[in-house]
Amino acid sequence: MDKRDAIGSWLSGPRAAAEDAGVDFGYRGEQLGLPEEGPGSIARPGRRLGALAVDWGMSTLIASQLITHSYGQSTSNWALLIFFVMGVLTVGTLGFTPGKRLFGVRVLTLETGTVNPLRALLRTALLCLALPALVWDRDGRGLHDRLAGTVEVRI
Repeated sequence: MDKRDAIGSWLSGPRAAAEDAGVDFGYRGEQLGLPEEGPGSIARPGRRLGALAVDWGMSTLIASQLITHSYGQSTSNWALLIFFVMGVLTVGTLGFTPGKRLFGVRVLTLETGTVNPLRALLRTALLCLALPALVWDRDGRGLHDRLAGTVEVRI
């Protein structure tokens, strides 16, 4: 192995180096019994981030226009509260928020397929903390999804 190979494997990361060594990781969602592509497959990060941006934008707009009539620190606090309530109510009843519906993403549990309100409460509380959502497993599920027993799939 020359220096270029060593540097290339280091830059590509441990997953690429393991794959070069013959390790098969499979596709995202394979361990969960989900299809590789199409409806029911793991939602990709772009869709999920887009949905999050829409939901946060709606929450901020509602907080700034209907509650505080301005934009500032108090608007951010109200926006977080609105985001939390919207997430618990919509994910706990419909399985998606307005942003998720717009981007074709649904939240479900692997056991029943629906999310009960208590799971939605736990998932949304952890999502509002932000850090659990930034820690992902090999299937692309955030820590908030793993702890709540949920998964975001394509509709």
